[in-house]
Amino acid sequence: MSETKPLAAALWMLSSMLILGVVDNFIVVMSGVISLWQMYVIRLLISIPVIFFVALVLRQRFLPLKWWPVLLRSFLFASAMLFYFASLAFLPIAQSLAGLFTSPIIVVLITALYFREPIGMFRIGAVLAGFLGTLAVLQISPSSFSPLVIVPVIGGVLYALNAVITRRMCDGESTCALLAGTMGMQGVLGLLGLAFIGFFGVQEVEGPLAFVTRGWVWPMEGVGLILVGHILGSIVGVFCLTRAYQLGDASYVAVFEYSIMIFGPLFAFFWFGQTLVGSQMVGILLIIMAGSVIALRSQRD
Repeated sequence: MSETKPLAAALWMLSSMLILGVVDNFIVVMSGVISLWQMYVIRLLISIPVIFFVALVLRQRFLPLKWWPVLLRSFLFASAMLFYFASLAFLPIAQSLAGLFTSPIIVVLITALYFREPIGMFRIGAVLAGFLGTLAVLQISPSSFSPLVIVPVIGGVLYALNAVITRRMCDGESTCALLAGTMGMQGVLGLLGLAFIGFFGVQEVEGPLAFVTRGWVWPMEGVGLILVGHILGSIVGVFCLTRAYQLGDASYVAVFEYSIMIFGPLFAFFWFGQTLVGSQMVGILLIIMAGSVIALRSQRD
């Protein structure tokens, strides 16, 4: 086993979350011009050649060893990001991230209810705290409830299933193979979405929901470079994330992954004026604490 480097791992993870927290905000701008499906197809066209080149340089496998588990994992991951990206068009990034980061809670529930593994009182408490934090950030209450806040939560459930499949069925796969599978599946979903809109003549809905009802747009009216920057930033961010997990223990590194709950809303505040009320800030702290406890106790148990 290679020697761990905790400080380097933390810096790689913080760099990853900083980059992803910035480039995810680009979607707010792009959603007013292009479609989610178009973005997925262009991510495929740009990312696959880049990942193939990186695989050659790093001498990693580009194709998976076990096709069906990787395809299932890729579908779950690509679908999770689809719901997360879609929510960024009509929700503040803090709420989208809160929904996505329900995934550790879902993983614990799957572990306890489906795999019948003991989880202990610490993780039970963390699940409750994380749930309350999510409600606070999403501002869910009986008096004011919007079904749209469920969209990133669906992404969180799919992301949790992806995490379970990755851990239990994709052992031994190279990072490049998993990343290529994810980007390839995103392209497939993008093509299916565009085909559905074109074949059934889906009419574009006005407002933020146009991001998911709009077809192919060309020219891209000034967001082409923003899209390229988003895609390249995503690749670099995922590379940094992967490097972090290579250098440090998973339980230690995962704690720093929650820094995106700070970076994302911070840049959204400076660029778009998205603000948080006090209860939402408390909710973010609860989510960070809950995720950290779950990560640390999962590794220990």
